[in-house]
Amino acid sequence: MASFPRPELVATTTWLEENLGRPDVRVVDVRWRPDGSAARLHAESHIPGSTWIDWSTQLVDHDEATGAFHIAGPDRVAAAFGAAGVGDGATVVLLDDMAGLYAGRAWWTLAAYGFDSVRILDGGWRAWVAEDRRVSSRPSLHEPAVFTPRASLRLRLTASELRDILGAPRQTIVDARSASEHAGQGGQARRLGRIPGAISLPVAGTIAPPVQRLRDPAVLAEMAGSLPPGDRIICYDEAGIGAARLAWVLALLGRPDVTVLDGGWVEWSERTELPVE
Repeated sequence: MASFPRPELVATTTWLEENLGRPDVRVVDVRWRPDGSAARLHAESHIPGSTWIDWSTQLVDHDEATGAFHIAGPDRVAAAFGAAGVGDGATVVLLDDMAGLYAGRAWWTLAAYGFDSVRILDGGWRAWVAEDRRVSSRPSLHEPAVFTPRASLRLRLTASELRDILGAPRQTIVDARSASEHAGQGGQARRLGRIPGAISLPVAGTIAPPVQRLRDPAVLAEMAGSLPPGDRIICYDEAGIGAARLAWVLALLGRPDVTVLDGGWVEWSERTELPVE
C-alpha cells in the first residue's frame, strides 16, 4: 500500500502470507467475544503460527468507579506480549474479525509502550478466510520473549489532562463515535453530548464493507482533510477502542502527533465535574 504515507503500519493479506515464515514476524490474534468463546474460535481455526491474546483482560485495567477501560500497566502488557512470543526487535501483525477495532486497541497499547514495528492486517480474519488462505488448528508454540515497555507519553491522555488543556491552541479533539452520539442524540453513557470543541469523524467511515478493509487512501485523506495541519489530534470514543483504530488510520495517513483519550467518553460522562457540550 505505497499510496499511504506510512505503509509500514498495515499488512495486506498477500504480504502476511509471504512473510509468515520469518522468525521475526509474530502474528497476534485479538478476536474477542463477550461470552468468552474467542479462545475456542482461535484454537479451532487461525492463521498458522499466530497466538491469541485476550485484550479485554490482559491489556486493559477496568475502572470500577466509572466502568471505563484504561490501558494496562507496563508489567502486564509486557507479560501478555512476551508470553505470545513478542520480543524486542520483532515485527507484530495484529488481526481481529471486527473491522480492526480490537486490533487498533492492541496497536495503540503497543505504540504507547514504545513498540514501533506493528502492523494491522487489512481486512483481518474475514479477508484472510474470504481469500481462502492457509489456516490451521495446530497450537502455535513460541518461546517466551522479552518485551521491554518504554512509555511514549504523547500517545496517551487522561481525562484530567485533557480537561486542563481544553481550548488550548494547536489541539484538535476528534470524536470517533457516530454523528448522532456526537450530537447528543443517542448513546448509553450517563450523559449525552460531546467533549467541548470536539469535531465528528466517525471511525465507521474508514471501513469499506463487506470485508472490512480500509477505504481507498484518497477517500481517507479527504475525510481527514478537515483536521488542521500541525495540530495535535486527540481521539476519543465510548471506550477507547474505535478511537485507537481511528488514531491508527490517522497515523497511516502521516499525521505525526495523534493521541488517544484513555477511558474515553465512558469516564468523561461519569465524572460530572468534566464539561459536556
